[in-house]
Amino acid sequence: MDGLNDYRAARVAEILSDFRSLQYYIAAAPVDPVDATEYWTEGWAALRQCALDGQHILNCAADVSVPQTTGGEAEQDLAELRQILLDAFARRHVGQKIYLRQAAAQRWIQYREQVLQTEQSSSARRRGLKACDDQLRLELQQITDEIIYTELRASDTQMGRWTDEDPSLRAVQRWVRARPSTT
Repeated sequence: MDGLNDYRAARVAEILSDFRSLQYYIAAAPVDPVDATEYWTEGWAALRQCALDGQHILNCAADVSVPQTTGGEAEQDLAELRQILLDAFARRHVGQKIYLRQAAAQRWIQYREQVLQTEQSSSARRRGLKACDDQLRLELQQITDEIIYTELRASDTQMGRWTDEDPSLRAVQRWVRARPSTT
């Protein structure tokens, strides 16, 4: 036994706490506009998709397939903690991605409302609304796994968290691909 299982367990608890906070924010985001004519607009569609993805990541089963080790109980505990860490880490990663997508869509709502409230010609308003849509698409494209992984890693390091055995980005991406319909 390497004596690090307490660190591993604490790391899992930290990540699950982060994920729980993200789930709260994801669930609290609006999904339906006040004006029903806005329902099918890009930002509102993105918010509804985020809500579905958030529900999916919360509901998908944990991967409990831990290979049997030959090193005894301590080695088996280590293998199980590493599997739990990967599951928690990947869920937090997906949750952060959903949260960032929601934030972009909520900014889109604010920008769109500003355009709609201005007194301008209909062609100028159409251009303004198109610019809002273009900005949303650009922001959504910039929310990549690489950026999320790097930002979460930097945040964990800044908070002084133990990150020595955090899963790689590739491991997180494999976990995500094994659960279709997540972002």
